Amino acid sequence: MIDVLIVGGGGAGLRAAIAVAETDPSMTVAVVSKVYPMRSHTVSAEGGAAGVIADGDTLDEHAYDTISGGDWLCDQDAVEAFVVEAPRELMRLEHWGCPWSRERDGRVAVRPFGGMKRMRTWYAADKTGFHLLHTLFQTTLKYQEIVRYDEWYVTSLVVDDGRVHGVVAVEIRTGRVEAIAARTVILATGGCGRVFPFTTNAAIKTGDGMSLAYRAGAPLKDMEFVQYHPTGLPFTGILITEAARAEGGWLINKDGYRYLQDYDLGQPTATPKLRSMELGPRDRLSQAFVAEQNKGRTVETPYGPVVYLDLRHLGEAKIEARIPFVRELCRSYQNLDPATDLIPVRPVVHYMMGGVHTDLHGATPVAGLFAAGETACVSINGANRLGSNSLPEILVFGARAGAAAAAFAREHREGEAAAVRSQGADEQRRLRRALESGGTGPRIADLREEMQHTLEGAAGIYRTHDTLAKAVETLESLRERAADARVDDHSTTFNTELISLVELHAMLDVAETIVASALNRTESRGAHQRLDFPARDDERFLAHSLVHRAPSGNPSVGLLPVALTRWPPGERIYGRD
Repeated sequence: MIDVLIVGGGGAGLRAAIAVAETDPSMTVAVVSKVYPMRSHTVSAEGGAAGVIADGDTLDEHAYDTISGGDWLCDQDAVEAFVVEAPRELMRLEHWGCPWSRERDGRVAVRPFGGMKRMRTWYAADKTGFHLLHTLFQTTLKYQEIVRYDEWYVTSLVVDDGRVHGVVAVEIRTGRVEAIAARTVILATGGCGRVFPFTTNAAIKTGDGMSLAYRAGAPLKDMEFVQYHPTGLPFTGILITEAARAEGGWLINKDGYRYLQDYDLGQPTATPKLRSMELGPRDRLSQAFVAEQNKGRTVETPYGPVVYLDLRHLGEAKIEARIPFVRELCRSYQNLDPATDLIPVRPVVHYMMGGVHTDLHGATPVAGLFAAGETACVSINGANRLGSNSLPEILVFGARAGAAAAAFAREHREGEAAAVRSQGADEQRRLRRALESGGTGPRIADLREEMQHTLEGAAGIYRTHDTLAKAVETLESLRERAADARVDDHSTTFNTELISLVELHAMLDVAETIVASALNRTESRGAHQRLDFPARDDERFLAHSLVHRAPSGNPSVGLLPVALTRWPPGERIYGRD
């Protein structure tokens, strides 16, 4: 019997595991991950992690930037806890060995980031996620009580009488299905960007944790808020970090014009050097791209319209010193050098503000089930996440979820529930049936591609009632067809096609909740922009969307009030000063 079982080996999952081990060394901890932990998507984060450390900066300013940037949909009690604990977590990483970039005087270096009025983003060149994840992974090796299940894929939660008792997982290498009993489970599987066709997200980000919680009875929250990052490479979707703009990069249209000066994007800043159009919030920059496209000012390519990111004026020395990985990516994937060439970019799905509904300690409404990181929605991100808030979020709330799960496990020392074996056997039979299915049904890849393009067309940067309503019908049809999807590979060793089938069902769960929540919210706020309801409506929708899985299997959407503490909702003012 495992005391705390963590699903996901990225930043949030590893930080939770360390928190459990530190809280109570006598507890057993298991980390189940469908990839080796250092291949988790946290490794891809480039720009940095926000935390108040610079002279003149304050916790209240970080909180206000986060809340106003989130278009007043953030839970302010969560934000207040977050900004206090973020610098402590980042300093703890320093003590564990994370190589933060330094100033000449030895202080931790910080850079500006979009939507923040002061420089508060810690960074390790432009490989922050790599160094952060490496530090956490190495730290977990100190604790013998942390056991890893690398390349195991959790297909269901064991739930009995309203409480989670463990998971059922398949070992990808052998195809062996095993029920793992646990007193508590923490979901830390990351986001679900792969429900869209063009995304910065790794192939593993298929909404697994969100779907597991949703099917176990936990609601998902704010699923309509999907963040587009304004600078993804065409074709691949690989991210060009916001750090490139923080260091002084410009966005220009086909005429070589810095078009962002025509839009209200950047908050007035307290620091003159931060008055940069390119450092407006991500939702506004992505919306400006669409406006430029509608005006005919973008450049048509085989992979869709693009604008250009111009770093040439920074010079080779600065690019090599501050954003070397950007140069490496451009050379490898675009065959160009940002020191001498323009970089073609376009908005790309990047992050989910929504996720599994949790309290401040990561607890879901289902007893024994916790969530942290992008899988969860606590909510500090509201309708639009500010860049560099996500890395400290996985640390702060990963640690909180680990401590809370350990406390729950201490209070529930019962033996293994009978449901663990019975539901494990049921899941084994279900997967065997899928593996032995006939060859006449639709292909998994075809269903996945149709789902992705349905989401892009209906729930992209702009939405309307008609496109969303049509998407509801399409997704219902896809759900029915997916029940008969065929698996051509009938082997058990590294059967990635079977994993793809389970992932498809998870993505369809997530896609349905995104569309249903977007259809229900008849206003525009942050990353959710309704062309038929262009105004923000605080009277009706200063509230989170909360979506449950109805007995029919369809999503049922309700509302939950936003937690307000010290900052009453105001106008989200963006303009040049």
